[in-house]
Amino acid sequence: YGSPFAIETCHIKFRDSDLSAEVTRSLFNTARQYRESFDVYGSKKSFEWTQIEHEDSVIHTGETPERVKIPDYAHLLPEEIQNFTQAGVYDSDDNQHLSFIQGAGHGGSHPHLVHEFVSALVEGREPYPNARQSANITCVGILAHESAMQGGKIMQMPEFTMEKVLV
Repeated sequence: YGSPFAIETCHIKFRDSDLSAEVTRSLFNTARQYRESFDVYGSKKSFEWTQIEHEDSVIHTGETPERVKIPDYAHLLPEEIQNFTQAGVYDSDDNQHLSFIQGAGHGGSHPHLVHEFVSALVEGREPYPNARQSANITCVGILAHESAMQGGKIMQMPEFTMEKVLV
């Protein structure tokens, strides 16, 4: 997609909170396994995504680390799509890139997001995440890449109103 970076990292400071986050994407030309991850750091607890595929993540309480298994919430989905939280079906190629087979993308969240969106349409309610929240999440990634393209310049999130999101 034209990114000149083998690895991109974004550091995020959450407004009105002691939380900070780091998002890392290791893509190509590096001696490491593919990785899309996020780590969240607070003053009392911190979370670090798994470093190696199939290993557990880590929660730090103070300076005490503990490995934690991320639960699979497939049981909350209709039976027909439960299997898609563990692996994706993108084509019949046996040599798929790890980014396509890791938990059906982003830790198995994709089937949950699709189910929530379709359920919201059927039930006539606003989905979670809604348009404003989705724009916010997407904007973080766009700004992170723009920052990298400008040598790490600090970027500020815009304030989203529904008019800006829907236009």
